Amino acid sequence: MTLFHFTGIKGSGMSSLAQILHDAGNKVQGSDIEKYFFTEAPLHDRGITVLPFSADNIQLGMTIIAGNAFKDDHEELVRARELGVEIIRYHVFLGAYMEQFTSIGITGAHGKTSTTGLAAHVLRGHAATSFLIGDGTGSGERAATYFAFEACEYRRHFLAYHPDYMIMTNIDFDHPDYFTGIDDVFSAFQSVALQVKKAIIACGDDEYLQKIQANVPVVYYGFGAENDFEARNVVKDDTGARFDVFVRNEFYANFHVPLFGDHAVLNALAVISLCHYEGIPAATIQDQLTSYKGVKRRFSQTEVEEYILIDDYAHHPTEITATIRSARQKFPDKEVIAIFQPHTFSRTKTFLQEFADSLSLADHVYLCDIFSSARESEGDLSIQDLSDLIPNCQLLTTDSIDVLEKHHEAVHLFMGAGDVQKFQRAFMEKITKQ
Repeated sequence: MTLFHFTGIKGSGMSSLAQILHDAGNKVQGSDIEKYFFTEAPLHDRGITVLPFSADNIQLGMTIIAGNAFKDDHEELVRARELGVEIIRYHVFLGAYMEQFTSIGITGAHGKTSTTGLAAHVLRGHAATSFLIGDGTGSGERAATYFAFEACEYRRHFLAYHPDYMIMTNIDFDHPDYFTGIDDVFSAFQSVALQVKKAIIACGDDEYLQKIQANVPVVYYGFGAENDFEARNVVKDDTGARFDVFVRNEFYANFHVPLFGDHAVLNALAVISLCHYEGIPAATIQDQLTSYKGVKRRFSQTEVEEYILIDDYAHHPTEITATIRSARQKFPDKEVIAIFQPHTFSRTKTFLQEFADSLSLADHVYLCDIFSSARESEGDLSIQDLSDLIPNCQLLTTDSIDVLEKHHEAVHLFMGAGDVQKFQRAFMEKITKQ
């Protein structure tokens, strides 16, 4: 039996794929830097070996799955080529692996992870489903019918995929270190649309997705009456949202989803549209929606003493706005405190005013220093440039974390795609020691 070795196994997609292959009965191991990441916890739970990077990890008889963040000159990949060991890039392997299932790709500038998690959970109520979620969660079933996976647009990696279905949540400008602008992003989505085999489920409220052309039906969902699947009579409260679904202007069913914000309704509607297309009963869909607990780092709530702490991956102005509005819906009578760590200098610079505008929706804002990624370690602006644009804003370090204590009984939103969780951990340690 082939041993799959993952170079960069702690990456969110890589960890998920390693879990899937392990669950499906394959031999799996991997390597990465020794710093702890939350994505490695499910690897350890499964007994998957995680080694420090080393050329000595590479042996004959392995298949190397290489993370996209690591260049061909990485020591493990160099050794693999010397030994003649097969190297397959993550997105290429995933594209081939999904061919054995009815595959559902979920893509979009925002909402990919949340919608993938929801789709996988609902589909599992109908038939065996394997899934890969971008929060580092994966699960493989040996007799799976469906395969739901997060399809990332960054560097057009999703062009390695030819899924049966593709859910498209939205098109927005992000990853300014790669895409030149919104037209370039649209071009990438248009290209992948032509690779879908059965149908595209797209948000018709998104002006760019309205322009998508494909060789298969494009089924639209949204709040607008022109959509094939329309959410009407939406009622939002501190338990989530309830809404009627109309299919081409005919009432289909009423649904409740225990999630918050308009984006949560849209994500649920996307999954409902897919399930309707696949002939899954409305009662099954609702049963699964009711039991859904969410995905990691998407409005993940912890209560410590009188403080409510929310961990969220929001790292784009659109996502920050949605997260703050979700907090307002769930906790309408509480003060909302935003603790935000920008991710990459290029994104911070490109969306500087948009970040300021979205963060200003909170009652108070605390900014952590810009998180520099492996692909971008420095830039020509500082966190002070963003702070200067936001009222009621202070800079925050782990050493000054006690400043958050003054916001009693408030909702503290820890947002970012870097290591903002260390600020939440520091705050939790501070308030639990008292």
